Amino acid sequence: MTQESILFLPTFFFTNQLFQMTSYRFYFLLSILLLTGCGQKPATDKASQATGNTIKVGTFAALTGGNAVQGQVMTDGVRLAIEEVNAAGGVLGRQIELLSEDTQTKSSDAATVAAKLITNDNVVALIGEHASSRSLAAAPIAQQSKIPMLSPSSTNEKVTEIGDYIFRVCFVDAFQGEVMAKFAANNLKAKKVVILKDVKSDYSVGLAAAFTKTFTAQGGVVLAEQAYGSGDKDYKAQLTSVRSLAPDVIFVPGYYAEVALIARQARELGITVPLIGCDAWDSSALVEVAGAAVDGCYYSNHVSYSDTAQTVQTFVAAYRKRFNMAPEVNSALGYDAGKIMAEAIRASGTAKPADIRAALAATKNFPGITGSITIDERRNAQ
Repeated sequence: MTQESILFLPTFFFTNQLFQMTSYRFYFLLSILLLTGCGQKPATDKASQATGNTIKVGTFAALTGGNAVQGQVMTDGVRLAIEEVNAAGGVLGRQIELLSEDTQTKSSDAATVAAKLITNDNVVALIGEHASSRSLAAAPIAQQSKIPMLSPSSTNEKVTEIGDYIFRVCFVDAFQGEVMAKFAANNLKAKKVVILKDVKSDYSVGLAAAFTKTFTAQGGVVLAEQAYGSGDKDYKAQLTSVRSLAPDVIFVPGYYAEVALIARQARELGITVPLIGCDAWDSSALVEVAGAAVDGCYYSNHVSYSDTAQTVQTFVAAYRKRFNMAPEVNSALGYDAGKIMAEAIRASGTAKPADIRAALAATKNFPGITGSITIDERRNAQ
């Protein structure tokens, strides 16, 4: 993904456009960057055409628990990609067999299911996890086992630092935090910011640090950092403190479930300034729970489904047809990860993990839904 391809969404999506959220619709504000119910899924999904000698690929995500919406749509994106590859004949004369596991939104389970997929199921590669904290738990298992792991959406920089078998297809937090800090300073004209971060999440902590670095370099002041933990329901104590500081903007680098409650409680306390955030806000569940509380709020994201590019609209149509719902951002990231993994298996010529790893590292200008993706020397997507 090019570094020009981050999006700002008031509460919906982002790649190359800036939107402001209103109660009933988004108003298009500014083109700033150029980027060129769902039914239950089975825990283990074998591609329908997988017969005989297959190539096993594991995917793992939160299919239950607090991040289940994002995990389910990510897995669906991977599934759609693999089904398309198999329908076209597979790779190396074989079908890809997709084995899916549920991390239950727990880091400990991410490590457990990664080990199961590698040791018991004998997968040649892993796709997951969507959350940085859980990727950080699983990555050492993959690295030690020398099984390539490709994360669709883990943006914490530490993820790929685990080792040379760990890759990602999304932008990193340093970039996302920098963009949101510049947006706060230059577009929202904010001088004073309070950060409300999830101290249980490596993703949230890393984003807060990246935002602070750039915002202060822009001449802004971070008045305070307030802490919460994943799964919390009551944020009124933190928000009362935030209100007393009178910030221009509140930066909330967290997941949609908590952000929805934070936004509602902030408005109940009379806080009217914009909340701004990150790609983990992206979920229809955010708007369903928060409603008008997220009017005038913004977040960064990887793709905009209003993009008229044929590749994007073809994907949207295929996803709707397959799953009877609109895709979310993790749908596209999962899809890109699935297609890149399939191409790496093809390019490996052997389907051996070491050769797949080498092919992933050599990925250049892959035409993804989220942008043209090149894997750099640190195994990050550019």
